[in-house]
Amino acid sequence: MSGVLRTVNRVLLGLAGLVLICVGGGVLAAALDLSVPSWWPWYGKRDVLLSDADRDRWRSEGWWWPVVIAVLAVLVVLALWWLLAQLRRARLSEVLVDSGDGEGALLRGRALEGVLAQEAGALDGVSRAHVVLAGKRSTPRARIRLLMEPHAAPGEALGRLTDEALAHARDSAGLAELPAEVRLKAVKHRAERVT
Repeated sequence: MSGVLRTVNRVLLGLAGLVLICVGGGVLAAALDLSVPSWWPWYGKRDVLLSDADRDRWRSEGWWWPVVIAVLAVLVVLALWWLLAQLRRARLSEVLVDSGDGEGALLRGRALEGVLAQEAGALDGVSRAHVVLAGKRSTPRARIRLLMEPHAAPGEALGRLTDEALAHARDSAGLAELPAEVRLKAVKHRAERVT
């Protein structure tokens, strides 16, 4: 997920949370007959959001319904964009490989991910590896998840991953650097019985 999308998510969720807390607290206070500010639109248990006069006020205006429908359509489109942005994986489809002739070649991102995952998964103490490439095709970044065996030494596995698997991937693709974010997780296992 890109940094911009992360920031948009945090701002939207923060604003939505703030609005929901304020409105919910105000509605709860009005429903419990507690004092609410004079500008608050609801005053008690029997109060409604829109009165008959409020609902009928704009009905005769020709512009009212098109504006309401347009605003709702824009809100639906923005909500769908946000939802699709959450579901879309920020995965790099191609990596630009320096072929030495000044032209370059394109390597499928999934191919490099697969080779890197296979080599990382073969390291001692690693049960399974999952690799996703992100970033730009000329400057990719790797996100690696390693599932570690109970006997594994995390520092040693991380060192070998850096010195072997990442170095091989970087050299084979002709990249100046291949930064990686590595997450380690231990395999769940049963406790051994001591007799």
